[in-house]
Amino acid sequence: MESNASFGNCTNPQMSFQSTLYATTYTLIFIPGLLANSAALWVLCRFISKKSKAIIFMVNLAVADLAHVLSLPLRMYYYINHSWPFGSFLCQVCFYLKYLNMYASICFLTCISIQRYLFLLHPFKANDWKRRYDAAISAAVWLFVGAGCLPLLVVRSPALSNNINTCFSDLGVKQLSPGASIALVTVAELFGFVIPLSIIACCTWKMWQSLREGPTQLQNTSEKQKALRMVLMCAAVFFICFTPYHINFPFFMMVIENIIQDCAVHRSTLRFHPISLCLASLNCCLDPVLYYFMTSEFQDHLFCWSPSLEEHKPLSVPVGAPHSSSEDCVRSPNMPLPL
Repeated sequence: MESNASFGNCTNPQMSFQSTLYATTYTLIFIPGLLANSAALWVLCRFISKKSKAIIFMVNLAVADLAHVLSLPLRMYYYINHSWPFGSFLCQVCFYLKYLNMYASICFLTCISIQRYLFLLHPFKANDWKRRYDAAISAAVWLFVGAGCLPLLVVRSPALSNNINTCFSDLGVKQLSPGASIALVTVAELFGFVIPLSIIACCTWKMWQSLREGPTQLQNTSEKQKALRMVLMCAAVFFICFTPYHINFPFFMMVIENIIQDCAVHRSTLRFHPISLCLASLNCCLDPVLYYFMTSEFQDHLFCWSPSLEEHKPLSVPVGAPHSSSEDCVRSPNMPLPL
């Protein structure tokens, strides 16, 4: 959770950098995140007909990122002007979207890793997999994450602040009972970090082992390498964006509840907290890299959609073979399946 408060007997840490850090980070993320996720969502929904093979999970991941990106201008306004004139409801919506995006992204990155691993290991099951299965899993993820983030609106809300023009990091913090604090940290760390991290690490390791064993009759080395690169990219996004926050979060909660008495740890925890939140927002720019570089069909359709890119795309057909048109590129039944 966002905070710039200090608790206990320790002196307040110097947090003058916080507003500048948030405003700068969100400004740098907004345009690339808006363009990349809008383009990714448009291409995935418009061109890709095979919405199995993790494509539906990518669509939901792009929706989660885009929802957070669209709230960034209001965050930028607040940290630049240090005032919130938009009312408490909109403040809570923007605050909620931040954590909805983080935990929805974690879940969908985990789903992508599991599906690529299972489909590589059991290719016959991949052929029988239905799009409605992915849609049902995605709906369950949204319900689970949406309900799981609701308690944050109780812990942090404008009603807990003396000033109605404050929001985000300046919101008041509700003092929780020890049992409620332990439950909040346990659920967030277990389901939002430990379990997804373990699953992604396991999928990565198993696929690495499968690649070392060599290709089977149904899976060639190139297919395994593509699937492994996708899972590695999921792991990289998870590690860069979400690991720092979840390592710091238990310490942050112990600072709030006055459990940590060491002032050095106290100050370091509060200073690192805004940095970890900024890193968590970077996933809005890193996730589209996964779609482009790890999904061959996404690349093909993007090149077809953009003539300027198509001119620079290396030809994969023999010399003298007829060059396909943009319409052929979209409708061709021989397009490679997304990996």
